[in-house]
Amino acid sequence: MRLQLNSLPSLSWAHWPAGLILFWLVCALLGYLLPQAQPDLTHILQAPNGHAILGYDDVGREILPRLLQGARISLSVALLVSLLSAVVGISLGLCAGYFGGFFDTLLMRITDIFLAFPGILLALAFAAILGPGLSNVILALSLTAWVSYARLSRIQAQSVSQQQHVLAAKSLGAAHRRILWRHVLPLLSAPLLVEATYSMASLVIAEASLSFLGLGVQVPHPSWGAMLRDAVRYMLVAPHYVLVVGLSLVSLVLAVNRLGDQLRSQFDVRGKS
Repeated sequence: MRLQLNSLPSLSWAHWPAGLILFWLVCALLGYLLPQAQPDLTHILQAPNGHAILGYDDVGREILPRLLQGARISLSVALLVSLLSAVVGISLGLCAGYFGGFFDTLLMRITDIFLAFPGILLALAFAAILGPGLSNVILALSLTAWVSYARLSRIQAQSVSQQQHVLAAKSLGAAHRRILWRHVLPLLSAPLLVEATYSMASLVIAEASLSFLGLGVQVPHPSWGAMLRDAVRYMLVAPHYVLVVGLSLVSLVLAVNRLGDQLRSQFDVRGKS
């Protein structure tokens, strides 16, 4: 049987965000396999060449393996924080929107307090209190990222809980946990998926910002924020260093944000919310 070429799915520029995110995920996986780059004072700030295609940093380490390991840390932090904050925020928001009452009022007052301050400022304060380190960064970001999930799931749960199939399940005596898990949560998957996408882009920037300020991942573990902090000091004598790290960070955040825009258009979240 002859293969019809026109029957194959065609790729277009609309797929570049997913392709770029997949590329960085592969790079992050490679970062687990690469050993730590060792300093070599004979190659300090050397430009890209045949031995190091991205050049060397300020202590003579190859930038490429450190860049891949930085992608591993950035994506790992973003995924872990998104998972933790989503579990906490969605659980609280579902209960508040479904049951209402005092718990709903209390949750909204708490979220109002959190939203009164910029998220990065709260993350900076929590990181300063907890101290630098990978686990503390994850905890500090999780303490601020749950708010958006809670507000969104609470609003959506209030709307969905008044639909006919939910009211029918209540009248038949179904348990609240079963109603929330089987009838309410599946209808929230589309807007929550879009929210998770935007949240991951913000978390990549937040982790890089904390590391840039010295409150994030510490040496010898590489981080894009820490690498960028070191690179800006040598911007005039070694522009390749800051360009490689900066463009990597921008490309990942841009791809994730663009993917969120595509998902929002696909699910028409604005029209459904």
